[in-house]
Amino acid sequence: MAVRLISSRVKLLKLTDKSERVSPLIPNFITHYHLADKAPFLNLSDLSERERASVLSELQERYRSEDGFKRQYGKRYMQLRQLTEARLRDLFISRSGKPQRHSPHYFVLGKSFWFKNLHPNTREVRISLDYLRDKSVSFTYPDSFVSMGFMPEFSIKVAPQPYHEKVYLLNELPEVVAKFGLPQDDFSMQYQNYSNEEFEKFIEVQVWDDSPLAWCNDC
Repeated sequence: MAVRLISSRVKLLKLTDKSERVSPLIPNFITHYHLADKAPFLNLSDLSERERASVLSELQERYRSEDGFKRQYGKRYMQLRQLTEARLRDLFISRSGKPQRHSPHYFVLGKSFWFKNLHPNTREVRISLDYLRDKSVSFTYPDSFVSMGFMPEFSIKVAPQPYHEKVYLLNELPEVVAKFGLPQDDFSMQYQNYSNEEFEKFIEVQVWDDSPLAWCNDC
């Protein structure tokens, strides 16, 4: 693994940590999950429509036929994703963010048992918050699909929350967590209808440049 990936021993910031970016008990790393047989940081939004259709077809076939493959990609998945990413990017720019990509690379703050177990043998890349550039990083509380507000247009009910439809900057992490706490991870292993339900299981972190690729040369 690349030398800049955080050690698995480091889970939480301590009061003595030199960084003042986040408060105690907030994880000081982010995690990107990816399929064991695929490279990290592959992004459907980077593909042409034809390429994307082929990849989505493969993923849906794996969902139908592969034990332990629980992630679903319905017919309107990309429509919801594109609406979500457009609003996400616009809001990030409105907060003085400087995106270098049309769509971000996605992470969770800390780790997520629920997300990791969407696929069998999921691999992960962890990166310390210290290596992130503030102007290239945003976060939503929780997952951006939920927080950006388009799910009701797809007949998925979402209870409005004060942190929805907002994009936060990295330096706001202590304030947001102090106000709302950390989302509760889900260890139930119940995935049957998750794509039609709202879920608030993690804070999603968006990296709007390709620096993670440089950090992960050996992944």
